[in-house]
Amino acid sequence: MSVPKLTLLAVPALIALAVGGAVVPASAQSSTVIIAPSAPPPPRVETIPPPPGAQPQMMTWEAGHWAWNGTTWDWHDGRYAQRPQATAVWEPGHWAQQSAGGYVWVDGHWRG
Repeated sequence: MSVPKLTLLAVPALIALAVGGAVVPASAQSSTVIIAPSAPPPPRVETIPPPPGAQPQMMTWEAGHWAWNGTTWDWHDGRYAQRPQATAVWEPGHWAQQSAGGYVWVDGHWRG
């Protein structure tokens, strides 16, 4: 490839990086933001069953939570999830009140 053709390809890419940071596919950037108009109902009381499988120490309980479906609240039952590593701790998702009104769902995640 000649130098002029290489320049024609490289310059737009460098401009995109300078203006917008890294070029990332849209699917990697997208996430769904759920905003509910009111606080969710109180959590339901769940009876936690024994962990499944041969290595119960690698399982952790993810408590159930209320989810806003756009019209009303739906309950999502708790479930067991496998830890990504033995020391990982699950930080549960929660509804955070917004200063402008409404509540936004913050996804749970693994720590450690």
